Amino acid sequence: MKILLIEDETLLVDSIAAILRGKGFEVETVYDGESGAQYAELGVYDLLILDVMMPKMDGYTVARQVRAKHLGTPILMLTARSSLEDRITGLNAGADYYLTKPFDMRELLACINALLRRQGAQVDEVTFGNTALDLASATLICSTNSIPLSSKEFDIMRALLQSGGRNLTKEVLLARVWGYDSDAVENNVEVYIGFLRKKLASIGSNVRIVARRRLGYHLEVGEDDSEAAL
Repeated sequence: MKILLIEDETLLVDSIAAILRGKGFEVETVYDGESGAQYAELGVYDLLILDVMMPKMDGYTVARQVRAKHLGTPILMLTARSSLEDRITGLNAGADYYLTKPFDMRELLACINALLRRQGAQVDEVTFGNTALDLASATLICSTNSIPLSSKEFDIMRALLQSGGRNLTKEVLLARVWGYDSDAVENNVEVYIGFLRKKLASIGSNVRIVARRRLGYHLEVGEDDSEAAL
């Protein structure tokens, strides 16, 4: 398993890298955000460990750039910034987990193992029911049928697939896909959910996007569309 460690504190980098290599991981280290983004966008890593405050480019921007490339590589953020607002910003930027400094190395290892188990060694594709989402090409695939997704369709579908069956509210989807500063409204989410439903049906998918009043959306495998209304 190949890990990219992006962190400007040299002593911390050396310490983490040594421990991870001792656990059998292949580790590459980068010391600024701009270089980190360039390395990460190669798409060859199984996990990114990312600091927030770095020279040239902060960690939030690195995470956003990685996600903009439709890379599903898990991102673990390490930072001394521990406020709720900072954690929300990190997660909305595309991080999968946010670990604050100082931390126990055992907790870091547990987080790494949990993220790798969740994603699996192969992070190029996410599957649900009889359907797969190819993260590299932003394409929905069902058997021999496939259909490309727009950028926002992809972001919504990926969020739903990674939610683990939990409901995602329209507010959460707006924040994750359009961003907090956007003028987008809940109707934008509804429109794109409609697009995705049509595309899923067009390739013969058994995946349904189910709406729960006041709770949001989640995915189910089934045949009955009676609860799929917006």
